[in-house]
Amino acid sequence: MDSKDRYLTFALAKGRLARTTLELLEKIGITCEEMKDKDSRKLIFVNEELKFKFFLSKGPDVPTYVEYGAADIGVVGSDTIMEENRRVYEVMDLGFGKCRMCVCGPQKARELLMHHEMIRVASKYPNIAKEYFYNKKHQTVDIIKLNGSVELGPIVGLSDVIVDIVETGSTLRENGLEVLEEICPLSARMIVNRVSIQMESERIKKLINELKAIL
Repeated sequence: MDSKDRYLTFALAKGRLARTTLELLEKIGITCEEMKDKDSRKLIFVNEELKFKFFLSKGPDVPTYVEYGAADIGVVGSDTIMEENRRVYEVMDLGFGKCRMCVCGPQKARELLMHHEMIRVASKYPNIAKEYFYNKKHQTVDIIKLNGSVELGPIVGLSDVIVDIVETGSTLRENGLEVLEEICPLSARMIVNRVSIQMESERIKKLINELKAIL
């Protein structure tokens, strides 16, 4: 199949990230009218003229689709890229969706962190938590994976601290918790499949350069 007949496929993390990405792409002339239909039951949206396909997925699945070539390009938060640790190229920081990955807990937990005590850490991001405590802090911890409201961990006595994303910190404050240590800043990133970046290097480079110009 000739390269110009091939579609470039985007996997976008559902929600605000996808909406902001589509607004950004519109600024460089890449539109997908089908996606604006709120009632659509479609899973894949196509721009025939420009040969682009788009689909929405849960954030953690985006790097998987990109690694296996089901999508050429993905847009997802850097927290997900770090947690999933897939073989993909991270090509661009899109600069939106900014927040921080932090260790949070009640004020009294600060001491436990300073003295490298054996503590329990609850998180949706066990790999990021492990990497931080084991490799950066050299502190042995017990990591408990949670899927829902991680803030509950210290409140109900499941864990001493949590590792979670912090935007404004208001949820923490409302629950008597605070940021104790900052792990890293986060934002939306563009990732590319390793084969696609070679096969479709012209189209992908053009896309990246056009985005860089407006950012």
